[in-house]
Amino acid sequence: MHILNFSLMPRFKNINKQKLYIPDTLLKEDLTNLEPILSQKIDWDLIREQYNQMIKYATALRLGTAETEAILKRFTRNNLKHPTYKALQELGKVVKTLFLCEYLRSEKLRIEINEGLNVVENWNSVNGFIFYGKSSEIQSNNIAEQELSMLSLHLVQNCLVYVNTLMIQEILSRKEWQGRMEPADYRALNPLIYRHVNPYGNFHLEMAERIPLKIND
Repeated sequence: MHILNFSLMPRFKNINKQKLYIPDTLLKEDLTNLEPILSQKIDWDLIREQYNQMIKYATALRLGTAETEAILKRFTRNNLKHPTYKALQELGKVVKTLFLCEYLRSEKLRIEINEGLNVVENWNSVNGFIFYGKSSEIQSNNIAEQELSMLSLHLVQNCLVYVNTLMIQEILSRKEWQGRMEPADYRALNPLIYRHVNPYGNFHLEMAERIPLKIND
């Protein structure tokens, strides 16, 4: 991801078990307070040696001229790790160490990551709720059926967000709510709610009638 100019921002639940990789063994003597969390030295020579190959594989993925599965099979063929694969692991140690240092230093970054992941986790819980058939899993290996399932899920997602947004707007337009909402309350509003939805039973679709919600023109 680093080579492709993407920055992964994970949330480490086991942050107390993470290790920092050192750029040079001599630096370890100056970091005695960090010794319990320091790991082995980064192999810079291997990264320099395989740099062109790493760029080659990353470019192939970016342009779509090679599939990820095919590249991974080449890297781990015959249970022997490919030298480029080893170099990518070393580069990963560099990126992870830099990220961990910034993660521990910046409270703002930790808040941003936590808020972003909360949204994603909430969205995943919504998907699990509305895509409830067969344990919320795609059971078929048929590509056409998989695409149909995902398109149907996206349609229901959009409908849920749209109707929830209309409901929230209608409630907040009532006089009893005017002047009661603070900026922080508005920031907390979220259309990804589903506890009011009953996914079971029979549903009759009436195309000649609208849902009794006010829609601003």
